Amino acid sequence: MDDNASFEEFYRANAARLIGQVALLTGDREEARDCVHEAMERAWIRWRHVSGLNDPASWVRTVAWRQAISRWRRVRTAYLTLAQLRAPEPVRDHAVRISETQVLYAALGQLPIDQRLALVLHHVCDLDVATVAQQTGSSVTATKSRLVRGRRALAELLDGPAPPGSEAEGSSTRPSVADSLTTQSWETIQ
Repeated sequence: MDDNASFEEFYRANAARLIGQVALLTGDREEARDCVHEAMERAWIRWRHVSGLNDPASWVRTVAWRQAISRWRRVRTAYLTLAQLRAPEPVRDHAVRISETQVLYAALGQLPIDQRLALVLHHVCDLDVATVAQQTGSSVTATKSRLVRGRRALAELLDGPAPPGSEAEGSSTRPSVADSLTTQSWETIQ
């Protein structure tokens, strides 16, 4: 199969899934689409090398999330500069019902990037801990720690703090929003 055909096949088989995975990291599907398309463009330029890798989709995902991080840094710098130049705007309270997917995006967006990345790679991309560690350049122990802290933080963001007198492990009798996020919920946002 020639390079054009093999790349087109790769793109069709992986683009939508990668956009969904990167959207969980960015919290913005259009931003994720831009990052994945740019990563795919880079993959095309290096296709002879990338196609020879064990997992070309991981290469594209890594390039896409690095692109997203670079964009966040640029936006953050611009935001901080603007914030110094003008007075803060009042926060508006909008009582809007949002879907479970939007709640998950928002909660993930509040996690530190290392925890968010570990959770998305492990739970959405279905990578084992060792592979997540390899792709993030971390040790297996650090990755496990990020997963535990990320799950705990995500549960608190989704459920709120544990009621007084209950154990921190979630022995509360109230139903947990975090527990209701089934595998199907994770898959619908891909």
